[in-house]
Amino acid sequence: MKSLLLLSLCASTCLASTRPNIVLVMTDDQGWGETGYNGHPVLKTPNLDAMAANGLSFDHFYAAPNCSPARASVLTGRSNDRTTVLNHGHALRRQEKTLPAALKKAGYATGHFGKWHINGFSGPGAPILATDTHHPGIFGFDEWFSVTNFFDLNPLMSRQGKFEQTQGDSSEVIVAEALKFIEAKSKGKKPFFTVIWFGSPHDPFIASEKDKAPFKGLSKASQEHYGELVAMDRSIGTLRAGLRKLNLHEDTIVWFNSDNGGLSGIKPGTVGNLRGFKNSIFEGGLRVPCVIEWPAGISESRRTSTPSGIVDIFPTLADIANLPKDSMLKPIDGVSLFPLFKTETGPRKEPLFFRHTGRTAVIDNNFKLLNDKKGGGNYQLYDLSKDQTESKDLINELPKIASDLKAKLKTWNTSVDNSLAGGDLPAGIKPDPVKARSWTTSPEYAPYIEGWKDRPEFKRYLNRKKKPRKSPK
Repeated sequence: MKSLLLLSLCASTCLASTRPNIVLVMTDDQGWGETGYNGHPVLKTPNLDAMAANGLSFDHFYAAPNCSPARASVLTGRSNDRTTVLNHGHALRRQEKTLPAALKKAGYATGHFGKWHINGFSGPGAPILATDTHHPGIFGFDEWFSVTNFFDLNPLMSRQGKFEQTQGDSSEVIVAEALKFIEAKSKGKKPFFTVIWFGSPHDPFIASEKDKAPFKGLSKASQEHYGELVAMDRSIGTLRAGLRKLNLHEDTIVWFNSDNGGLSGIKPGTVGNLRGFKNSIFEGGLRVPCVIEWPAGISESRRTSTPSGIVDIFPTLADIANLPKDSMLKPIDGVSLFPLFKTETGPRKEPLFFRHTGRTAVIDNNFKLLNDKKGGGNYQLYDLSKDQTESKDLINELPKIASDLKAKLKTWNTSVDNSLAGGDLPAGIKPDPVKARSWTTSPEYAPYIEGWKDRPEFKRYLNRKKKPRKSPK
């Protein structure tokens, strides 16, 4: 018995001392089709392509219809509606259990760099105030260099509440800061959890002349949009080179994905041949590029068609880092993908569910059921193995499959409603939902408005003329 106990203690100690470093990277509005390795006709992404050639890339990886919901799911492993993040600009309730808090408790140094957007503010990315009730530190980040939302060239950032003017492309700015954090923590022999959330290629599109030069034949918006992605990809190269220089690349997980589907109006298109765009629950609104590189844990590069999503990030990393089972607030909507890192694992055992502004969807391996109104509305059924473009509705041809998926969706919706009402929280604790509001008209930011009104990234938001209200008839 004593020898078994010693072996158990040794195994636990060995595991704790060899936990991998973790870097989560997420772009803002990059569509499934916007990578070289997914065959985009004009955009080159050599650094993402190199990651894919050296790691695990996903053909069916799902995020959320837009940005704040995606971020809530990454941090909690739960559907966004469970966490009160019903739409963009909504705040993540502070009673949620988060990935950075769990890793911090397990001994990781935690840092956030870039877009936050789960603190209840809409509008372009402004530096986060030290007094913000939902800043990254509240949710487990030791250090943060962040803004409220999307950001572009020469961004004004917040280092734990202190404003800093920076110079350069926004993607390169935050990768440089993240590498400083990584180097400092590695010198202290402490594992690190680093979150890099880009502001690109979200509008307003602002790229350097050099980065948009390859796209001169395109519309102005498309030139700027793809130019931002060129800079973003280059910063991925900087990140990978930095990890190699520090001799950390072998045992560092770099997990890259976008937060939602691509944008309409950009030509050539952003979503490949998929249907729909950002803010929809069709494939073009939900399916995003994803690649995971971890040489010590993913020895052979390959593509997988296993349906996976951002709700799987927390469960996967909890599995790898051997976090306590109570690190996540139940119920969790994701599963651990750790076994998939080594080999194909067959059909997904748990469906992927989506809910956004009253619309719902469920993906159960090959089949996807959509509903345009929770609890009613019109249902559509597609076989994604044969119909990537969601063009042939099978709702009347496959009644048994449709009925089974409707039942699963109904059960899940009931569970989400319970979570949203605070049913997952300990007795006596009430959730603290914060409605989305624009910082441009909020009293907290009033002292800064005059000084910011001529900044390119804020100008069109701060100088809007309010339309006079019509007198009631």
